[in-house]
Amino acid sequence: MRIERLNEITMVKLLDTLLQRSPGSYPEYEERVAAIVENVRKKGDEALFAYTEQFDHVKITPENIRVTEDEIGEAYEKIDHELLRVIRRALGNIRAFHERQKQNSWFDSTEKGTILGQKITPLSCAGVYVPGGKAVYPSSVLMNVVPAKVAGVRRMIMVTPPGKDGKISETTLVAAKEAGVDEIYKCGGAQAIAAMAFGTESIPKVDKITGPGNIYVALAKRAVYGHVSIDSIAGPSEILVLADETANPRYVAADLLSQAEHDEMASAILITTSEKLAEDVIREIEGFLPQLSRREIIEASLNGYGHFLVASTLEDAIDAANEIASEHLEILMANPFEVMTKIRNAGAIFLGENSSEPLGDYFAGPNHILPTNGTARFFSPLSVDDFVKKSSIIYYSREALKALHEDIETFAKSEQLTAHANSIHVRFEEEQEN
Repeated sequence: MRIERLNEITMVKLLDTLLQRSPGSYPEYEERVAAIVENVRKKGDEALFAYTEQFDHVKITPENIRVTEDEIGEAYEKIDHELLRVIRRALGNIRAFHERQKQNSWFDSTEKGTILGQKITPLSCAGVYVPGGKAVYPSSVLMNVVPAKVAGVRRMIMVTPPGKDGKISETTLVAAKEAGVDEIYKCGGAQAIAAMAFGTESIPKVDKITGPGNIYVALAKRAVYGHVSIDSIAGPSEILVLADETANPRYVAADLLSQAEHDEMASAILITTSEKLAEDVIREIEGFLPQLSRREIIEASLNGYGHFLVASTLEDAIDAANEIASEHLEILMANPFEVMTKIRNAGAIFLGENSSEPLGDYFAGPNHILPTNGTARFFSPLSVDDFVKKSSIIYYSREALKALHEDIETFAKSEQLTAHANSIHVRFEEEQEN
């Protein structure tokens, strides 16, 4: 870990390094993923079950692929009651936030005989992918499912890899039940994404797939995009802390480490106007490391994608933050609200020393499924909008159309689309002949 001056050269190097973490930077996996997706598309359950046995070492059949109510009941018996209480409290916050995002259909009529509007329709069926393995992420279940259910999605299915015992974590099952998942299936990886995209004998075809996963899942989502909608092709987690001399270095260090522990490719960046703060943060990180269970992962993350940059001015620091467009942005400065008004690109913005990133991951309410790899320049967090369609509504009376039909015909003829012009013309041809 070393401190660097923020300048044009360091920014170019930083952005280039971050770009290497994109799922699009791994072409060696694409052919393998494409073969899996195509095989599941053609062979359905046969391929899905074979891949599950090959990769997860579990034999899945049509009889046991779907989680039963008995299995869910068993999960409720096993789950820690305090954790269940916390899940329910978090669920309430997440649902309340997303309820504020709901849009209603609207219609606007005029005295001239026109009605224009927008009809909001929820997707019929959505699918969420939940990672399995050693890690369990009930928070990810809530964040994916709640906006879909708030939007009005009627059928919500979930896929997640089974453990070697053929079971799903009780925490994952309970979170899914609490959030409103309708069907849960025991399968994961690229094959599960393909199953939801095209449908198999056991798994229904969905309209949209959301949820995080490894490189195989990310590339599979990209491969099926167009056959179904997807949320995004997520890259590794990232945090950027903007701080000045007023920031608590212990807090800054702890927050940077909270993202570095995700995986070796996670990115943790500090941009500060105080060199002393940067030095103090590094010392705090070194003090924390021996206490942390994922120390090796954290050290690999910091060595590969950790950056400690000192900016000459606050304006330079803000410009750099906007260029990086981080998934998570913390502002630990004397006037965080004023600085926030100058931020254009960030997935989620955390203001002040008591709003650390894990607050957003678990409890505050805003969605923690955020754009990564600089895509916050043009993408938004997962929301209710992701689970609805918008249809335009157009009605013109004969009198309203008559007042402007010649303008439409003129416009269509200018593009040499005479059939377009004729579609309008025939409605008034008798009047024109007379």
